[in-house]
Amino acid sequence: MNFLSEILTSGKKTIAVYAFHGPSGTGKSFRAKLVAQQYGIRAIIDDGLLIYEDDIAAGHSAKLESSYMGAVRVALFDDKAHRDEVALKIRKLHLKKILILGTSEKMVMKIAMRLQLPPPEKYIRIEDIASAEQIAEAQRSRLIEGKHVIPVRANAVKSRNYSKIFVDYIRVSLAKRGFFRRFIGQKSPEPNASTKLFEKSVVRPAFSRTERKFISSATLARLTTTQITDFNRDIRVKRLSIRTAQNGYRFVLTVDIPFCQQLTNTTNALKSHVISNIERSSGILVEDISIIVDKILQPANASALGLA
Repeated sequence: MNFLSEILTSGKKTIAVYAFHGPSGTGKSFRAKLVAQQYGIRAIIDDGLLIYEDDIAAGHSAKLESSYMGAVRVALFDDKAHRDEVALKIRKLHLKKILILGTSEKMVMKIAMRLQLPPPEKYIRIEDIASAEQIAEAQRSRLIEGKHVIPVRANAVKSRNYSKIFVDYIRVSLAKRGFFRRFIGQKSPEPNASTKLFEKSVVRPAFSRTERKFISSATLARLTTTQITDFNRDIRVKRLSIRTAQNGYRFVLTVDIPFCQQLTNTTNALKSHVISNIERSSGILVEDISIIVDKILQPANASALGLA
């Protein structure tokens, strides 16, 4: 056993390791501070970084790698110098608890072993703290926009060589009950006794940089009509306007829709169906669809129902 192993082994039993795991792109980094706050944890291991009190304490981010496999190796601390740097810093900070993020229990176990930490004593799944809708939204942002979150203040990211992958920042208000509220591009309230503000950096990793996908309006119109028919073949499309937006496209759709009891629910369901299926089949981002109902179509038996 070398000197580094000896000094880490002597104190590692005092560190409680928490594992936060879930598939890639499901929002672990975004919610890492929520988990840390809940369990009184001040240090986080995420994608090759040791994050302490909202700042980068040691290591370097996998998001700087130009290839996906290179990013995986950094996240797993394959390089000895990298893992030794982080392990020594953990020791110097005299941590009582640490949160390790990973895509699986196996990945977290491997990271803990390489940093000479004890096995996790508690496992938290992303599904335990995020709804299916929140996870799906995170996956959509990752798949379509290639955006990732680093749970670190923007200044700490921009002041380093991460500035080339920096996109934006998010301020999140965390209430004592664990409720998140985002403030993007708007002034956030000052923290008070019941809330605390956290700032997270939004980046687009080097390995995920892709050219924005363009598709002709005619092709988009055909895809949209197909998806509307699939949703309800009785809906009539009267007009469709397609505009390019900052990251994707915006639609304005005018339709005649069959009589239904819950018109708002139907149009919202139609909007969600069209957006999700077009994005999945084409790989583009549909930022929004505005649906204008021009006419309510009466059912064939309208007279019998007293609707005519």
